[in-house]
Amino acid sequence: MNRIGIDEAGRGPVIGPLMVAGVSADEDTASRFKVAGVKDSKLLSIRRIFILEKLITSKCSGYELKELSPEYIDSRYAGNTNLNYLELDAMCDIAKNLDGRTVIIDSPSANTKKIKDYVQKRLPDRDLIVENYADKNYVEVSAASILAKAARERAVAEIKKELGHDFGSGYPSDPKTVEFLNELKRKGLLSDEKFKKHIRRTWMTVKNLQNEDLQDFF
Repeated sequence: MNRIGIDEAGRGPVIGPLMVAGVSADEDTASRFKVAGVKDSKLLSIRRIFILEKLITSKCSGYELKELSPEYIDSRYAGNTNLNYLELDAMCDIAKNLDGRTVIIDSPSANTKKIKDYVQKRLPDRDLIVENYADKNYVEVSAASILAKAARERAVAEIKKELGHDFGSGYPSDPKTVEFLNELKRKGLLSDEKFKKHIRRTWMTVKNLQNEDLQDFF
């Protein structure tokens, strides 16, 4: 019987999309993933992630990816929607399109009961496992985390190619990202459509740029 694992990559960056992935696998395939070294993507090198991605997509019963753009993430404020719920809605959409009675979700909040209640209303016919660190404890979720991370890495590479800039990881803790955003501010390009569509403008790192140098906030 198949189980579905769902996870994300890219909640925190100020640049680039949030990727949500789901993987459906039966017990034998899940065991094969474990033997192959499938685990939380944060514990793997990017080279290993891409290798395991090929194994996962070729051997699983099904998989699906959803990309949440910076513009879509920023739009949550217009609808007074928490980022967690944008992510959960994407997870539910993915689960509906995959085969599996049990859905395992890496909870975006410590309040797992609240998250589970929200998801159960949208997936009333599924058995749910909603836990913190599910990406470490369930190989199906680990597999989803790998697909999400691989997709995010490709998206970031494409953005760098499009913009002609290496802005690093896109996370506000990355000095290369910080310098890139400061450079856009100095050149008056923060509102240029070419750059704006890839930047989460509701992040405090960008809001602070309106009046101060980004480096003052780290």
